[in-house]
Amino acid sequence: NASPVALNAGSNANEINPMKKGSSVALVTPMTPTGDIDIPGLQTLLQYHLDNETDNLCILGTTGEASVLTMDEREKVLKTAVEMVKGKIPILVGTGTINPLSVKAMTQQAIDLGCDANLVVSPYYVKPPQRGLVNHFLSMADMGLPVVIYNIPGRAGIDVLDENIALCAEHENVIGVKDATGDLSRVTSLRKLAGDDLLLYSGDDGSSLEFVQLGGDGCISVTANCAPKEMHDIMMKGIQGDMEDAEAINDKLKQLHQDLFIEGNPIPAKWAMKRMGFIDSAYCRPPMVELDPKYEGQVEQALRAAGLLPESR
Repeated sequence: NASPVALNAGSNANEINPMKKGSSVALVTPMTPTGDIDIPGLQTLLQYHLDNETDNLCILGTTGEASVLTMDEREKVLKTAVEMVKGKIPILVGTGTINPLSVKAMTQQAIDLGCDANLVVSPYYVKPPQRGLVNHFLSMADMGLPVVIYNIPGRAGIDVLDENIALCAEHENVIGVKDATGDLSRVTSLRKLAGDDLLLYSGDDGSSLEFVQLGGDGCISVTANCAPKEMHDIMMKGIQGDMEDAEAINDKLKQLHQDLFIEGNPIPAKWAMKRMGFIDSAYCRPPMVELDPKYEGQVEQALRAAGLLPESR
């Protein structure tokens, strides 16, 4: 039984760039009120993204609470995603952490289960020098699964310099970068250094339209949990240069882009998905907690402004 899956995974590794331009949802992992993985809830969310043209699925990232899931739980989430969306939406899996051995174990699991690519964050907190970061990303790329480098200096404590991202991009399996620096000048710099083939994804919903306007290829989005069709349309219109239409859609989401971070991610996003009726519980695993009730009205208002709640609900 393992053999077809392994062959399936191998075919991904040969398709050097399975990822698409556009909107990638940083998917929440729904849980029951007692903190177990809610598989039916996950299936509901996956169907929502199949129905609303989400371009890539980014699962088991920070938004998916990956740092507090076991390997068995990761397997359940990945198997559910592969069964439902494989071949329809590329599956990008967060496999990054501090210890390279853990990254490799999670990457091998993603390969074995037939995922399409992995998102590898800079090892956070320990602040490796630049040459250590390059070694880290290249050793993961050597495993054969396409890699998207995740540069998030605000959380990692270190910035992967553009010239080193470009250096990593010379490896055939380094296919993209998620840029959460918040510095839009990096788009032009990365494009110049790494060329047109490296996919550049914004990691900041509030500036993702400007990011593609400057030559980026899309976003990895928390807002897309709630508004997948809108985020797909914004990214596609932005990429095509139809800025007037893109801005008109994006204007309705501006409050949501902001208020989904009113407390630590994914606390507000899970509350929003529950409020929209897609999941039964907004439970977040410790050290996260559920949304402070004092913010519920504000997140609700942002959903209404985006047109995501029928007036009667």
